[in-house]
Amino acid sequence: MVVLVKDIMSKPAIIIEENKTAQQAGELMKKSRMGCLIVTKNNNPVGILTDSDIIKKIVAKDLQPSKIKIKNIMSSPLVTISPNEKILEASRKMKKSNIKRLPVLDNGKIVGIISATDIARSSPEMLDILEYRMRMREEPFEIKEEFTSGICDSCGNYNPSLKNVNGKWLCEACMEETEE
Repeated sequence: MVVLVKDIMSKPAIIIEENKTAQQAGELMKKSRMGCLIVTKNNNPVGILTDSDIIKKIVAKDLQPSKIKIKNIMSSPLVTISPNEKILEASRKMKKSNIKRLPVLDNGKIVGIISATDIARSSPEMLDILEYRMRMREEPFEIKEEFTSGICDSCGNYNPSLKNVNGKWLCEACMEETEE
């Protein structure tokens, strides 16, 4: 079954005009319990403001949120997706752009937002894969094979019978050289 963006996106997306202050944005985020706002100019989407933007660009620099305009701290250009796209495409766009949220636009109108969390929640099998990959990183890599075929790490020649010696796959001739 193909899952489309419109099937799992959050709606409505919360919008704010670019000339509002970061303080107003923070208040709106708190009230709406959202971690991001779509920034508009004349009702057209022009950027996105995340809680991370506020932390990195205002709080960490000890600036006054009441004096900072959203247009000066928002992320743009806006990377968007159509509601009729597959969630796999949304995931690819997020990865390519190194972002976690995509505003969903239909004929230029904001209809929702989709996040990496939305995608993960909709695909339990993806959670299993992520968990497996995380365990792979935690567990020490252990070679269990005693012999294999392939390219010798020492001479660079193919050999049907390589042996692992101190983490290197060596052919018989190279093993003899290291023993000498």
